[in-house]
Amino acid sequence: MADRCCSVLWPYLSPLAPAWWWVFFFEVAEGPIENVLRKVRIGELMENFLHRIGRLFQGKEQAVPFRLIFADFKKILNLNNQILDLIADANDKLSGDYIFDEQYIHTTCHQLTDLVRQLIVLINHLTRQRYADLYDNFDRIEGEVAAILQGDILCPVTDYVLPYTAITRGLMDAVGGKNAHIAEIGSVLGLRIPDGFAITTAAFSAFWSENNLEEKVSTCIRQQQRKALPLEEMAWEIQRLIFDATLPAKVEKEILAAAAGICRARPETTPCFAVRSSAQGEDGASSFAGQYRSCLNISVKNLPQAYKEVVASLYSPEAVEYRLRKDLRPNEIKMSVACQLMIPAKTSGVLYSYDPVLPEEETLVISSAWGVGEPIMAGKIPTDLFVLDRHAPHEVKEVQVVRKERGMILHGCDGIGMESVPEERQTQPSLKNQQLKELAEIGLQLERYFKKPQDVEFAIDRHDNIIVLQSRQLGLQQARLPRACDLTDLGRKYPVLMQGRGITAMKGVASGPVWILERDSDLHDFPVDAILVARYASPQLARVIHKAGGFITDIGSTTGHLATVAREFRVPALFNTENATSLLHHGQEITLDTECLTIYAGKVRELHFYSFHEEPIEEMYEYRLLRRVLKKIEPLNLFEPHDSNFTPQGCQTYHDLTRFVHEKAVETIIDLNFYHAHHRDTQAGRLVWDYPLDLILIDVGGGIEGEHDKGIRPEQIRSIPMQTLLRGMSHPGIWDMTSMQIDFGSFMSSLTKTAASHNTDPAEVGRNLAVISSEYTNINFRLGYHFTVIDAYLSDNILDNHIYFRFSGGVTEPTRRSRRTTLLNKILSHYDFLCEQHGDIIVARLKRMNRESMLKRLFLLGLLIGFTRQLDVKMVSDATISAYFEQVKTIMKESHGHETDHYSNLG
Repeated sequence: MADRCCSVLWPYLSPLAPAWWWVFFFEVAEGPIENVLRKVRIGELMENFLHRIGRLFQGKEQAVPFRLIFADFKKILNLNNQILDLIADANDKLSGDYIFDEQYIHTTCHQLTDLVRQLIVLINHLTRQRYADLYDNFDRIEGEVAAILQGDILCPVTDYVLPYTAITRGLMDAVGGKNAHIAEIGSVLGLRIPDGFAITTAAFSAFWSENNLEEKVSTCIRQQQRKALPLEEMAWEIQRLIFDATLPAKVEKEILAAAAGICRARPETTPCFAVRSSAQGEDGASSFAGQYRSCLNISVKNLPQAYKEVVASLYSPEAVEYRLRKDLRPNEIKMSVACQLMIPAKTSGVLYSYDPVLPEEETLVISSAWGVGEPIMAGKIPTDLFVLDRHAPHEVKEVQVVRKERGMILHGCDGIGMESVPEERQTQPSLKNQQLKELAEIGLQLERYFKKPQDVEFAIDRHDNIIVLQSRQLGLQQARLPRACDLTDLGRKYPVLMQGRGITAMKGVASGPVWILERDSDLHDFPVDAILVARYASPQLARVIHKAGGFITDIGSTTGHLATVAREFRVPALFNTENATSLLHHGQEITLDTECLTIYAGKVRELHFYSFHEEPIEEMYEYRLLRRVLKKIEPLNLFEPHDSNFTPQGCQTYHDLTRFVHEKAVETIIDLNFYHAHHRDTQAGRLVWDYPLDLILIDVGGGIEGEHDKGIRPEQIRSIPMQTLLRGMSHPGIWDMTSMQIDFGSFMSSLTKTAASHNTDPAEVGRNLAVISSEYTNINFRLGYHFTVIDAYLSDNILDNHIYFRFSGGVTEPTRRSRRTTLLNKILSHYDFLCEQHGDIIVARLKRMNRESMLKRLFLLGLLIGFTRQLDVKMVSDATISAYFEQVKTIMKESHGHETDHYSNLG
């Protein structure tokens, strides 16, 4: 193949010989061309080759002293570290351990924008504008960050309709959490879900734009904020605007086409659809449970109208009240809509993978009833309750079977209604034991996959197939302080009106007057801090969630929408008391203790303390804003330099831009050396050593002595920092080159293999680079998936001395990687480094120590490079942290005093 290439290219390139040949040689030669093509993409190969040829035609470029080139390179490294530190700091703020405000978010984003812009300017200066395309993606990302900081919710550019088979988690901003999760459950986990499609936020934006709804809705909101329009009137007016608006023809066409495709796959039936909300943010930190409209059993022709009804429910009075209470700004929500094939359910229900009230009990909870699930979620019918052990074989610990007199039944397309359940089935359990165990396995599988407790809606069809309709994060009751006072005498001190009846939907204590609801329209007059007593646990009651001291209902389930919202807002709730509406009296002063299923007459002062709660940070606007803006900053989509997306166009975030520039900067330094494209004021070559570093050394002054045509031997190195690091790395027994006996062992072993130096392309080894002088060393190591950066300067002036160390990466699961980082933190802190740990990343700094002390710590870093190379694989428990810490201390103690010896024995 090489011969054929030469014979074809020679007539065109022979006039350039020998110059062209040496360019081609460095790009593809030193081995059969087939080997090279296996290593690099042909497109990248030819791009590099043609770039060199083009430079030859342009004439000889003016040689640039390497010290000037390196100055730009050093600036890039410093900017890279600053950017990563800012990103890590912002991510730490989301832990809830730090207080921050909106000004912090704006300042951090502006700093990051400026630093990334400087990076792009520098890499283009270094490469003579080779990566000018980076500016386009930078401008786009900068615009998206600025829009988010202004409060906008970005709608990704997608098709107006996406089938579930085409939806991945990365499309969550386009299809909302509900759609993204259910599609993933089907495509990744292989569980049964309804066939369906998402009407995206792009369709919402087109609908909004074509009808100028942004301006019209904003006008209504401003009127309400000025008190010129009551909240309910504002909501009705906005809904009227939406109903009167015209759906764009292209949106309607795509909706009908997607539904028709599902129908064609089922010629024996007439499919109908459930049309549900899937707004951005829904099923996330804020549940929006029951706040938006669902349209059930809709025919294909009526889907466009149903879509408008669901979108209009964004501005129902209940939804507006909910957003106000959650401090959600009007423009924080964009609506995607789910269109799912309607399931004629025999049984429907809800599964909680943990008991939300008693998570310490290690049980899961299932409630169910006959028919379609809508009245179950709305709390309009009684449900059976099953409590199961979370651990296999999922023993049934508790069963409460209620009389189920009515259920919801489908009547062809566009028809649905409540019907009587046959007498013989009313007292039968709505789920069999085997179905309970299957549901338990499904719930726990979803919990493992999403890594959070799950709230799962399900249906069972006439063939007894379990179909997952929805799965979202379950809000668990936070641990409460143990009660400090003796409450055994409360029953004698205060009259007990009800005890031991009902079920706890949200633990807590509330005192206040009883307010019995006769009609939903009476909610307008609900007073602040009253305890609402109602017949049903209807989602409509959530309209007064911000006013209510507590909720009590005759009928209701802990798995209904109102229970979810009560837990979210931490409002004590007692459901299913059977007769609270007849037992309690309007205006009566009571104390509700849902934990003990007790209602006292009067105000129980001893329980007052337990009515307090704290607002979780996740509900703060600043938290949500930071989380949104980090989506455009933090995710890393570029991994391997030879991946097809490792291009300027592949950069989707500031982190991507930073990664790309850093990689190309290192490659450029290597490239300049191999092609002699700089002034020959430096010496450079590959380190010839017994250990698999594949390290290129570039001397910028006094770092190397002697000839190095065949490589640089350790004894030729005169850089004191570099000598010391190599001494640490070569300490006896430190560099473990044995394979790890773990899963994917061959893969792990391959991470630390390096190609023989005679068969390695410059771009391949360019990731391991050391720039050295007599007093300075800057190293960028990549060993497998471990990344190490060391920057050290040692002199007799203590004020100038510094060491910077950064380590990240690994391919084991996060716990083991985190253990290794914790070990490094413990070791480095012990030896006076100032450390910052972020997951599996550690940054350590040391300044202003005398030369001897700095040398000792550089020796330590050399030890750690070899010692921890595969250590994450071995760290199977937390106990290994202390064991390895002591081992390193012993080695340092034995080596103390020898760090400044002459290093002639390194080779």
